[in-house]
Amino acid sequence: MTQAQSRYDVVVAGGGTVGLALACALADALGPEAGIALVDRAPFGREPAVRDIRAWAIAAGSQRLLDVLGVWAELAEHAEPVTAVDITDASLNDAFRPILVSYDNRVEGEEPATYILESERLNAALLKAAHARGSITLLGGHAITQLAINEHGCTTDLEGGTQLRTPLLVAADGRASRLREMAGIKVVGWSYPQVGIVSTVRHEKPHRGRAVQHFLPAGPFAILPLTGNRSCVTWTEDAERGRAIVALDDAGFVAELQQRFGYRLGNVALAGPRASWPLDMHLARAFAINRLALVGDAAHGVHPIAGQGLNLGLRDVAALTEVVADTARLGLDIGALTALERYERWRRLDSMLSAAAFDGLNRLFSNDFSVARTARDFGLGLVERMPALKSLFVAEAAGLTGDIPKLLRGQPP
Repeated sequence: MTQAQSRYDVVVAGGGTVGLALACALADALGPEAGIALVDRAPFGREPAVRDIRAWAIAAGSQRLLDVLGVWAELAEHAEPVTAVDITDASLNDAFRPILVSYDNRVEGEEPATYILESERLNAALLKAAHARGSITLLGGHAITQLAINEHGCTTDLEGGTQLRTPLLVAADGRASRLREMAGIKVVGWSYPQVGIVSTVRHEKPHRGRAVQHFLPAGPFAILPLTGNRSCVTWTEDAERGRAIVALDDAGFVAELQQRFGYRLGNVALAGPRASWPLDMHLARAFAINRLALVGDAAHGVHPIAGQGLNLGLRDVAALTEVVADTARLGLDIGALTALERYERWRRLDSMLSAAAFDGLNRLFSNDFSVARTARDFGLGLVERMPALKSLFVAEAAGLTGDIPKLLRGQPP
Protein backbone atom coordinates (compact mmCIF):
# COMPACT_ATOMS: atom_id res chain seq x y z
CA MET A 1 0.00 0.00 0.00
CA THR A 2 1.50 3.32 -1.03
CA GLN A 3 -1.02 5.60 0.69
CA ALA A 4 -1.09 5.81 4.48
CA GLN A 5 -4.56 5.35 5.95
CA SER A 6 -5.72 6.54 9.35
CA ARG A 7 -7.07 3.20 10.56
CA TYR A 8 -5.31 -0.15 10.60
CA ASP A 9 -6.17 -3.56 11.99
CA VAL A 10 -2.74 -3.74 13.65
CA VAL A 11 0.01 -1.16 14.11
CA VAL A 12 3.50 -2.52 14.82
CA ALA A 13 6.01 -0.01 16.19
CA GLY A 14 9.63 -0.97 15.50
CA GLY A 15 11.07 -2.00 12.15
CA GLY A 16 13.86 -4.28 13.35
CA THR A 17 14.03 -8.03 12.85
CA VAL A 18 11.20 -8.88 15.24
CA GLY A 19 8.91 -6.09 14.03
CA LEU A 20 9.40 -7.02 10.37
CA ALA A 21 8.78 -10.71 11.07
CA LEU A 22 5.64 -9.92 13.06
CA ALA A 23 4.22 -7.64 10.36
CA CYS A 24 4.75 -10.35 7.72
CA ALA A 25 3.29 -13.08 9.94
CA LEU A 26 0.20 -11.03 10.82
CA ALA A 27 -0.34 -10.04 7.18
CA ASP A 28 -0.38 -13.72 6.20
CA ALA A 29 -2.56 -14.77 9.14
CA LEU A 30 -5.19 -12.04 8.75
CA GLY A 31 -5.35 -12.13 4.97
CA PRO A 32 -4.96 -9.58 2.17
CA GLU A 33 -7.96 -7.49 3.31
CA ALA A 34 -6.31 -6.65 6.63
CA GLY A 35 -4.34 -3.45 7.11
CA ILE A 36 -0.99 -3.70 8.90
CA ALA A 37 1.11 -0.58 9.57
CA LEU A 38 4.79 -0.95 10.41
CA VAL A 39 6.20 2.25 11.93
CA ASP A 40 9.84 3.07 12.60
CA ARG A 41 11.69 6.28 13.37
CA ALA A 42 14.35 5.40 10.75
CA PRO A 43 13.46 5.36 7.04
CA PHE A 44 13.13 1.86 5.62
CA GLY A 45 15.77 0.81 3.12
CA ARG A 46 18.17 3.65 3.85
CA GLU A 47 21.76 2.73 4.71
CA PRO A 48 22.07 3.13 8.50
CA ALA A 49 24.69 5.45 9.98
CA VAL A 50 26.14 2.50 11.93
CA ARG A 51 26.20 -0.98 10.39
CA ASP A 52 24.77 -3.94 12.28
CA ILE A 53 27.69 -6.38 12.21
CA ARG A 54 26.15 -8.99 14.50
CA ALA A 55 25.35 -12.55 13.51
CA TRP A 56 22.38 -14.42 14.95
CA ALA A 57 22.10 -17.98 16.14
CA ILE A 58 18.88 -18.97 14.37
CA ALA A 59 17.23 -21.87 16.24
CA ALA A 60 15.46 -24.62 14.30
CA GLY A 61 12.06 -23.32 15.40
CA SER A 62 12.95 -19.81 14.20
CA GLN A 63 14.17 -21.24 10.89
CA ARG A 64 10.80 -22.93 10.42
CA LEU A 65 9.02 -19.64 11.09
CA LEU A 66 11.18 -17.89 8.48
CA ASP A 67 10.46 -20.70 6.04
CA VAL A 68 6.69 -20.28 6.49
CA LEU A 69 7.13 -16.53 5.85
CA GLY A 70 8.85 -17.39 2.56
CA VAL A 71 12.24 -15.82 3.34
CA TRP A 72 14.36 -18.85 4.25
CA ALA A 73 14.87 -19.95 0.64
CA GLU A 74 16.69 -16.67 0.02
CA LEU A 75 18.73 -16.97 3.22
CA ALA A 76 19.65 -20.66 3.23
CA GLU A 77 22.86 -20.36 1.19
CA HIS A 78 24.13 -17.66 3.59
CA ALA A 79 23.27 -19.55 6.79
CA GLU A 80 25.91 -21.85 8.24
CA PRO A 81 24.50 -24.95 9.99
CA VAL A 82 26.12 -25.58 13.38
CA THR A 83 27.08 -29.25 13.32
CA ALA A 84 28.47 -29.49 16.86
CA VAL A 85 29.27 -27.39 19.93
CA ASP A 86 32.37 -27.60 22.13
CA ILE A 87 32.49 -26.04 25.61
CA THR A 88 35.63 -25.18 27.57
CA ASP A 89 36.23 -23.55 30.96
CA ALA A 90 39.68 -22.02 31.37
CA SER A 91 41.72 -19.05 32.50
CA LEU A 92 42.88 -16.61 29.87
CA ASN A 93 46.53 -17.68 30.04
CA ASP A 94 45.94 -21.43 30.15
CA ALA A 95 48.04 -23.03 27.41
CA PHE A 96 45.62 -25.94 27.16
CA ARG A 97 41.85 -25.65 27.19
CA PRO A 98 40.31 -29.09 27.48
CA ILE A 99 36.87 -29.59 25.96
CA LEU A 100 34.60 -30.43 28.89
CA VAL A 101 31.39 -30.90 26.91
CA SER A 102 30.95 -31.65 23.23
CA TYR A 103 27.65 -32.47 21.58
CA ASP A 104 26.06 -33.08 18.22
CA ASN A 105 23.86 -30.12 17.31
CA ARG A 106 21.04 -31.83 15.42
CA VAL A 107 17.42 -32.52 16.25
CA GLU A 108 14.78 -34.86 14.83
CA GLY A 109 17.18 -36.80 12.68
CA GLU A 110 19.51 -34.61 10.63
CA GLU A 111 17.96 -31.15 11.10
CA PRO A 112 20.49 -28.63 12.48
CA ALA A 113 19.37 -27.22 15.82
CA THR A 114 21.04 -23.90 14.99
CA TYR A 115 22.18 -21.84 12.01
CA ILE A 116 24.46 -18.79 12.12
CA LEU A 117 23.31 -15.94 9.91
CA GLU A 118 24.42 -12.33 9.58
CA SER A 119 21.92 -9.82 10.90
CA GLU A 120 21.95 -7.52 7.87
CA ARG A 121 21.06 -10.38 5.49
CA LEU A 122 18.12 -11.41 7.65
CA ASN A 123 16.76 -7.87 7.93
CA ALA A 124 17.12 -7.26 4.20
CA ALA A 125 15.17 -10.45 3.38
CA LEU A 126 12.40 -9.59 5.85
CA LEU A 127 12.14 -6.03 4.54
CA LYS A 128 11.84 -7.39 1.00
CA ALA A 129 9.09 -9.74 2.21
CA ALA A 130 7.24 -6.87 3.89
CA HIS A 131 7.38 -4.80 0.69
CA ALA A 132 5.91 -7.76 -1.21
CA ARG A 133 2.82 -7.97 1.02
CA GLY A 134 0.19 -5.54 -0.16
CA SER A 135 -1.54 -5.40 3.22
CA ILE A 136 1.55 -3.90 4.93
CA THR A 137 2.11 -0.14 4.93
CA LEU A 138 5.69 0.82 5.78
CA LEU A 139 5.84 4.15 7.60
CA GLY A 140 9.56 4.78 7.98
CA GLY A 141 11.03 8.01 9.27
CA HIS A 142 8.10 8.56 11.65
CA ALA A 143 8.61 8.48 15.41
CA ILE A 144 5.54 8.02 17.60
CA THR A 145 5.11 11.14 19.73
CA GLN A 146 1.88 10.43 21.63
CA LEU A 147 -0.20 7.43 22.61
CA ALA A 148 -3.79 7.24 23.80
CA ILE A 149 -5.49 3.97 24.76
CA ASN A 150 -9.16 3.56 25.60
CA GLU A 151 -11.76 0.82 25.68
CA HIS A 152 -12.25 0.96 21.92
CA GLY A 153 -8.73 1.21 20.55
CA CYS A 154 -5.37 2.99 20.36
CA THR A 155 -4.54 6.32 18.79
CA THR A 156 -0.91 7.11 18.00
CA ASP A 157 0.40 10.47 16.80
CA LEU A 158 3.43 10.45 14.51
CA GLU A 159 5.94 13.20 13.85
CA GLY A 160 4.57 15.35 11.07
CA GLY A 161 0.97 15.19 12.25
CA THR A 162 -0.19 11.78 10.98
CA GLN A 163 -2.53 9.99 13.38
CA LEU A 164 -3.10 6.23 13.34
CA ARG A 165 -6.02 4.39 14.94
CA THR A 166 -6.02 0.66 15.62
CA PRO A 167 -7.62 -1.93 17.88
CA LEU A 168 -4.16 -3.51 18.49
CA LEU A 169 -0.81 -1.80 18.91
CA VAL A 170 2.38 -3.86 19.24
CA ALA A 171 5.60 -2.48 20.72
CA ALA A 172 8.61 -4.03 18.96
CA ASP A 173 10.75 -0.95 19.49
CA GLY A 174 13.65 -2.43 21.42
CA ARG A 175 15.17 -2.41 24.89
CA ALA A 176 14.55 1.29 25.47
CA SER A 177 10.97 0.97 24.21
CA ARG A 178 9.31 4.34 23.97
CA LEU A 179 5.85 2.79 23.69
CA ARG A 180 6.41 0.73 26.82
CA GLU A 181 7.33 3.90 28.67
CA MET A 182 4.34 5.83 27.26
CA ALA A 183 2.03 3.03 28.40
CA GLY A 184 3.46 3.18 31.92
CA ILE A 185 4.73 -0.41 31.93
CA LYS A 186 7.66 -0.76 34.33
CA VAL A 187 10.61 -3.10 33.98
CA VAL A 188 12.69 -5.16 36.38
CA GLY A 189 16.36 -5.52 35.57
CA TRP A 190 19.97 -4.55 36.09
CA SER A 191 23.16 -3.75 34.24
CA TYR A 192 26.19 -6.04 34.11
CA PRO A 193 29.77 -4.84 34.69
CA GLN A 194 30.51 -6.20 31.21
CA VAL A 195 30.37 -5.17 27.58
CA GLY A 196 29.63 -7.29 24.55
CA ILE A 197 32.12 -7.20 21.67
CA VAL A 198 31.43 -8.56 18.20
CA SER A 199 33.59 -8.96 15.12
CA THR A 200 34.02 -11.26 12.12
CA VAL A 201 37.27 -13.08 11.42
CA ARG A 202 38.80 -15.33 8.80
CA HIS A 203 40.94 -18.28 9.86
CA GLU A 204 43.45 -20.61 8.22
CA LYS A 205 41.65 -23.90 8.89
CA PRO A 206 38.01 -24.82 8.16
CA HIS A 207 35.63 -24.73 11.11
CA ARG A 208 33.50 -27.61 9.71
CA GLY A 209 30.44 -26.04 11.29
CA ARG A 210 31.65 -26.45 14.89
CA ALA A 211 30.83 -23.67 17.35
CA VAL A 212 32.96 -23.11 20.44
CA GLN A 213 31.99 -21.57 23.76
CA HIS A 214 35.04 -20.65 25.83
CA PHE A 215 34.04 -19.75 29.38
CA LEU A 216 36.73 -17.27 30.44
CA PRO A 217 36.90 -15.39 33.76
CA ALA A 218 35.70 -12.08 32.24
CA GLY A 219 32.79 -13.75 30.45
CA PRO A 220 31.94 -16.16 27.63
CA PHE A 221 33.83 -16.01 24.33
CA ALA A 222 31.80 -17.65 21.54
CA ILE A 223 33.10 -18.65 18.11
CA LEU A 224 30.14 -18.98 15.73
CA PRO A 225 30.81 -20.49 12.29
CA LEU A 226 29.85 -18.46 9.22
CA THR A 227 29.97 -19.33 5.54
CA GLY A 228 33.18 -18.81 3.60
CA ASN A 229 35.63 -20.05 6.26
CA ARG A 230 34.74 -17.17 8.56
CA SER A 231 33.48 -16.98 12.12
CA CYS A 232 31.60 -14.40 14.11
CA VAL A 233 33.17 -13.77 17.51
CA THR A 234 30.76 -12.77 20.26
CA TRP A 235 32.82 -11.78 23.23
CA THR A 236 31.83 -10.73 26.76
CA GLU A 237 34.48 -8.75 28.61
CA ASP A 238 34.89 -6.68 31.77
CA ALA A 239 33.49 -3.24 30.87
CA GLU A 240 36.62 -1.15 31.36
CA ARG A 241 38.92 -3.71 29.79
CA GLY A 242 36.50 -4.29 26.93
CA ARG A 243 36.33 -0.62 26.00
CA ALA A 244 40.13 -0.46 26.00
CA ILE A 245 40.36 -3.53 23.74
CA VAL A 246 37.88 -2.13 21.22
CA ALA A 247 39.90 1.11 21.08
CA LEU A 248 43.12 -0.71 20.09
CA ASP A 249 44.48 -0.58 16.54
CA ASP A 250 43.82 -3.60 14.33
CA ALA A 251 47.06 -5.38 15.27
CA GLY A 252 46.43 -4.93 18.99
CA PHE A 253 42.80 -6.01 18.69
CA VAL A 254 43.73 -9.14 16.72
CA ALA A 255 46.39 -10.03 19.31
CA GLU A 256 43.80 -9.86 22.11
CA LEU A 257 41.32 -11.79 20.00
CA GLN A 258 43.81 -14.51 19.06
CA GLN A 259 44.74 -15.04 22.73
CA ARG A 260 41.10 -15.87 23.46
CA PHE A 261 40.34 -17.59 20.15
CA GLY A 262 43.21 -20.07 20.43
CA TYR A 263 44.97 -21.75 17.51
CA ARG A 264 42.69 -24.69 16.74
CA LEU A 265 41.76 -22.91 13.49
CA GLY A 266 45.22 -21.39 12.93
CA ASN A 267 45.88 -17.68 12.76
CA VAL A 268 42.93 -15.32 12.50
CA ALA A 269 42.52 -12.04 10.62
CA LEU A 270 39.81 -9.42 10.78
CA ALA A 271 37.12 -9.79 8.12
CA GLY A 272 35.02 -6.81 9.16
CA PRO A 273 34.66 -3.99 11.67
CA ARG A 274 34.21 -4.40 15.43
CA ALA A 275 31.52 -3.06 17.74
CA SER A 276 30.69 -3.12 21.43
CA TRP A 277 27.68 -2.40 23.63
CA PRO A 278 26.83 -2.42 27.35
CA LEU A 279 25.08 -5.52 28.69
CA ASP A 280 21.98 -5.62 30.83
CA MET A 281 18.97 -7.76 31.69
CA HIS A 282 15.39 -6.54 31.89
CA LEU A 283 11.90 -7.99 32.00
CA ALA A 284 8.71 -5.99 31.53
CA ARG A 285 6.25 -6.27 34.42
CA ALA A 286 3.51 -6.88 31.85
CA PHE A 287 3.75 -8.23 28.31
CA ALA A 288 0.25 -7.04 27.47
CA ILE A 289 -2.34 -4.52 28.59
CA ASN A 290 -5.62 -3.63 26.93
CA ARG A 291 -4.87 -2.84 23.25
CA LEU A 292 -1.07 -3.13 23.60
CA ALA A 293 1.32 -6.11 23.42
CA LEU A 294 5.10 -6.09 23.87
CA VAL A 295 7.38 -8.35 21.80
CA GLY A 296 11.11 -8.90 21.52
CA ASP A 297 13.47 -6.66 23.45
CA ALA A 298 10.60 -4.37 24.43
CA ALA A 299 9.34 -7.26 26.58
CA HIS A 300 12.61 -8.90 27.64
CA GLY A 301 16.35 -8.41 27.30
CA VAL A 302 18.67 -11.25 28.27
CA HIS A 303 22.41 -11.77 28.61
CA PRO A 304 23.83 -12.98 25.27
CA ILE A 305 25.62 -15.95 26.87
CA ALA A 306 23.38 -18.49 25.08
CA GLY A 307 22.68 -16.48 21.92
CA GLN A 308 18.92 -16.76 22.41
CA GLY A 309 17.83 -13.11 22.39
CA LEU A 310 16.45 -13.06 18.84
CA ASN A 311 14.93 -16.53 19.18
CA LEU A 312 12.94 -15.41 22.24
CA GLY A 313 11.64 -12.50 20.16
CA LEU A 314 10.63 -14.78 17.29
CA ARG A 315 8.83 -17.03 19.79
CA ASP A 316 6.88 -13.92 20.78
CA VAL A 317 6.06 -13.35 17.10
CA ALA A 318 4.79 -16.91 16.66
CA ALA A 319 2.69 -16.87 19.84
CA LEU A 320 1.14 -13.43 19.27
CA THR A 321 0.36 -14.19 15.63
CA GLU A 322 -1.43 -17.39 16.62
CA VAL A 323 -3.42 -15.62 19.36
CA VAL A 324 -4.46 -12.83 16.97
CA ALA A 325 -5.36 -15.30 14.19
CA ASP A 326 -7.45 -17.47 16.52
CA THR A 327 -9.24 -14.43 17.94
CA ALA A 328 -9.98 -13.01 14.49
CA ARG A 329 -11.37 -16.34 13.25
CA LEU A 330 -13.85 -16.29 16.13
CA GLY A 331 -14.92 -12.78 15.15
CA LEU A 332 -13.70 -11.34 18.46
CA ASP A 333 -11.76 -8.19 19.26
CA ILE A 334 -8.06 -8.88 18.61
CA GLY A 335 -6.91 -6.06 20.89
CA ALA A 336 -9.06 -6.88 23.90
CA LEU A 337 -7.22 -7.77 27.09
CA THR A 338 -9.01 -11.14 27.25
CA ALA A 339 -7.25 -12.10 24.00
CA LEU A 340 -3.87 -10.60 24.85
CA GLU A 341 -3.78 -12.26 28.27
CA ARG A 342 -3.42 -15.61 26.46
CA TYR A 343 -0.32 -14.26 24.74
CA GLU A 344 1.10 -13.04 28.04
CA ARG A 345 0.54 -16.40 29.74
CA TRP A 346 2.16 -18.15 26.81
CA ARG A 347 5.32 -16.07 26.71
CA ARG A 348 6.00 -14.53 30.10
CA LEU A 349 7.03 -17.67 32.01
CA ASP A 350 9.37 -18.84 29.25
CA SER A 351 10.97 -15.38 29.12
CA MET A 352 11.37 -15.24 32.92
CA LEU A 353 12.97 -18.68 33.08
CA SER A 354 15.30 -17.89 30.17
CA ALA A 355 16.40 -14.57 31.66
CA ALA A 356 17.08 -16.20 35.04
CA ALA A 357 18.96 -19.13 33.49
CA PHE A 358 21.22 -16.94 31.34
CA ASP A 359 21.87 -14.58 34.23
CA GLY A 360 22.79 -17.52 36.46
CA LEU A 361 25.13 -19.03 33.87
CA ASN A 362 26.91 -15.72 33.40
CA ARG A 363 27.41 -15.29 37.15
CA LEU A 364 28.54 -18.89 37.58
CA PHE A 365 31.13 -18.87 34.81
CA SER A 366 32.35 -15.24 34.78
CA ASN A 367 34.90 -15.69 37.54
CA ASP A 368 38.11 -17.56 38.24
CA PHE A 369 37.50 -18.75 41.80
CA SER A 370 39.06 -22.20 42.16
CA VAL A 371 36.18 -23.65 44.20
CA ALA A 372 33.58 -22.40 41.72
CA ARG A 373 35.59 -23.66 38.78
CA THR A 374 36.00 -27.10 40.32
CA ALA A 375 32.26 -27.33 40.98
CA ARG A 376 31.17 -26.18 37.54
CA ASP A 377 33.72 -28.35 35.74
CA PHE A 378 32.45 -31.32 37.72
CA GLY A 379 28.91 -30.42 36.61
CA LEU A 380 29.98 -30.10 32.97
CA GLY A 381 31.68 -33.47 33.25
CA LEU A 382 28.41 -35.02 34.39
CA VAL A 383 26.58 -33.45 31.44
CA GLU A 384 29.20 -34.88 29.07
CA ARG A 385 28.39 -38.36 30.38
CA MET A 386 24.61 -38.01 29.95
CA PRO A 387 23.62 -38.10 26.25
CA ALA A 388 19.90 -37.80 27.05
CA LEU A 389 20.51 -34.58 28.97
CA LYS A 390 22.58 -33.15 26.11
CA SER A 391 19.77 -33.99 23.68
CA LEU A 392 17.31 -32.15 25.93
CA PHE A 393 19.54 -29.06 25.99
CA VAL A 394 19.82 -29.14 22.19
CA ALA A 395 16.03 -29.43 21.78
CA GLU A 396 15.49 -26.55 24.22
CA ALA A 397 17.98 -24.33 22.37
CA ALA A 398 16.27 -25.28 19.09
CA GLY A 399 12.96 -23.94 20.45
CA LEU A 400 11.27 -27.30 20.12
CA THR A 401 10.16 -27.98 23.69
CA GLY A 402 7.07 -27.00 25.64
CA ASP A 403 3.90 -25.53 24.12
CA ILE A 404 5.21 -24.68 20.65
CA PRO A 405 3.30 -22.17 18.47
CA LYS A 406 2.41 -23.41 15.00
CA LEU A 407 4.86 -21.13 13.18
CA LEU A 408 7.75 -22.68 15.11
CA ARG A 409 6.52 -26.08 13.95
CA GLY A 410 6.58 -24.92 10.35
CA GLN A 411 2.78 -24.54 10.08
CA PRO A 412 0.66 -21.46 9.32
CA PRO A 413 -1.15 -20.21 12.44
